[in-house]
Amino acid sequence: MPSPARVLLIDDDETIRVSVARSLRDEGLVVLDAPDGSGLHRDLAAFVPDLVVLDWMLPGASGIQLAGSVRTSSDAAIVMLTARDDVEDRLRGFAEGADDYVVKPFAIAELVARVTAVLRRRGRVPAVIQVGDLVLDPDAAVARRAGVVLELTATEFRLLAFLAESRGRTLSKGQILTQVWGYDSVDPNLVEVHLSALRRKMEVHGPRLVHTVRGLGYRLSAVAA
Repeated sequence: MPSPARVLLIDDDETIRVSVARSLRDEGLVVLDAPDGSGLHRDLAAFVPDLVVLDWMLPGASGIQLAGSVRTSSDAAIVMLTARDDVEDRLRGFAEGADDYVVKPFAIAELVARVTAVLRRRGRVPAVIQVGDLVLDPDAAVARRAGVVLELTATEFRLLAFLAESRGRTLSKGQILTQVWGYDSVDPNLVEVHLSALRRKMEVHGPRLVHTVRGLGYRLSAVAA
């Protein structure tokens, strides 16, 4: 069995750092966290991360400077955290080698899903996701329930994949719209319409897996809400 993927998390906000590290560990990842990049070269050599999560605004060297250092001495993936949402800043981040970019404030579930997605593309986490008797293969875009292939539209599959990657966590309509449709400025009823269709197709083969958490959003879990 391959060893768990390793994530180096650098963020000077202790509250964010502790919460994100805990959530990543809950996904079975090995996490080393630090408040700044002063030990970056040592950590890259000794810890050998598969992925580095970097806050842009750090004491000392900035995240964007550290990203350049990572690229010169490691093949680790990079996910940037930043409050800077300008197109120019995003392009600069990608130019320095960032694989993904998460804008603050963010939901931890979103960050975990993005980190997992990057690691999955690199073959460092299992490609298949299982929740109860639901099995998803994101690479093949195939979902099975109780061994039966579900006939899903492209949007329904993206929706189910996002819920599965964030399994056990409650996701708001805004988070779902952003991740599945790419923006949150559309009618939030879109989520309800597609979730209703998705539930109908899934519940033909077993009990409910997509649960409504009143006033908060939706959660995919084999355990009832």
